Amino acid sequence: NPSIKVPLPRNSGSSSRRNTLWLIGGDDMCRIRSAHIIVWLRMARIAVLHPEAMTRWSNWSGRHEVDVESLRFVRTEPELAGLIARATRAGRCVRVAGAGHSHQPLVPTCDLIVDLSALSGVISVDVARSSARVRAGTPIYALGPALHSAGLALANQGDIDRQFIGGAVATGTHGTGRTLSNLSAAVVGARVIVASGDAIECSSASEADLFEAVRLNLGAVGVVTELDLQLRPAYRLAERGWTALYDEVRPEVDALTDGHRHFEFFWYPRRDTAVAKVIDETDDEPRYPLGEEGGRLGWSFEVLPNHRPELHTEMEFSVPIGRSLECLDDLRALVRRDFPGLRWPIEYRTLAADDVWLSTAYHRDVATISVHQGIDEVDEPLFRACETVFRRYEGRPHWGKVNYFEAADFATSIPQWRRWWTVRNRVDQAGTFLNDYLRSLSA
Repeated sequence: NPSIKVPLPRNSGSSSRRNTLWLIGGDDMCRIRSAHIIVWLRMARIAVLHPEAMTRWSNWSGRHEVDVESLRFVRTEPELAGLIARATRAGRCVRVAGAGHSHQPLVPTCDLIVDLSALSGVISVDVARSSARVRAGTPIYALGPALHSAGLALANQGDIDRQFIGGAVATGTHGTGRTLSNLSAAVVGARVIVASGDAIECSSASEADLFEAVRLNLGAVGVVTELDLQLRPAYRLAERGWTALYDEVRPEVDALTDGHRHFEFFWYPRRDTAVAKVIDETDDEPRYPLGEEGGRLGWSFEVLPNHRPELHTEMEFSVPIGRSLECLDDLRALVRRDFPGLRWPIEYRTLAADDVWLSTAYHRDVATISVHQGIDEVDEPLFRACETVFRRYEGRPHWGKVNYFEAADFATSIPQWRRWWTVRNRVDQAGTFLNDYLRSLSA
């Protein structure tokens, strides 16, 4: 699993250089050191059997890690249901590990972490309705080609595609586009294993409140095993990128946002430059091999995601789109004044309003603004200062990225906060799916 670290006994007396082994396969890589095995792989799975070994889970960046009592790779839904029911009876916590791309401590628990990557693949496709039922453990990068073979595609997707679709939905993952919603808004049905071990099918027509809570669930309502997704016919995209000074791009943002299917840019503080790109639908045939980012022409699942291997932490807030540039200007002034050495960019994207209870775009069009910092650099002063700015603009934090909101903050900023918790608590009275972080937010 890409997010698992397994400590090994130290080989005393040896240099760390001599004890480092690099394993390379394609564009995937893992590094084994004497004290830890750190895996960055798409699909490979490594088990270490040693009498002194203890399983440690880590997120993608390594910022969040925990020694876990049990990490289970489940192959079937009945096995998963049995584990959940037993954990509930024993008063243990259950969390699901996807690709580990959350920068917020949504997964860490010392009890049971479940790996759903065996529960993957497209189950069925309804071409007439442009919909499909997929297993929650399906990586987004595998979902694109599978749907394409049936002539369908996601309406939009995020900047990276290494996440599992279940985790991306659970945290409201999104791409960019003034008229395009997040992945949670594409969910029209789901199958979820609740704390009792029972499997419940839900949609707007059946178990409607549970369905609304499951669309963006934080892994706290139950374990979603299958999702019904609203799709669209497959489509091709052409991408154009350029670099300019911030002051040259800033006046054009509204026109670029309204005039193209996708628009986004990164502002780099040290150079005060913006790396921007627009993406639009095209009838032109794909050009292979695909170009570099900013010059690709291909099917949607080939053009929308990017390769972002640099380890980092990230904060993102959604602010009302009408005030977003003012917010960005304030962040720019803050960084230039108080954090002049920041190497990492601030990203600007847009997102359409939706009706998903916990969505950061619930009933309002927003711009999402992301602040990045390197994994080996101190991030809290920067993030806390930026959050102060975001709060002034009614910002709502991304569920999978760093924020310092507490329960009262969410209750103020998320209109359906208490309603979501009421439904969640009804199906999980024992708190089986709440780790320490989520318990601290409970309403």
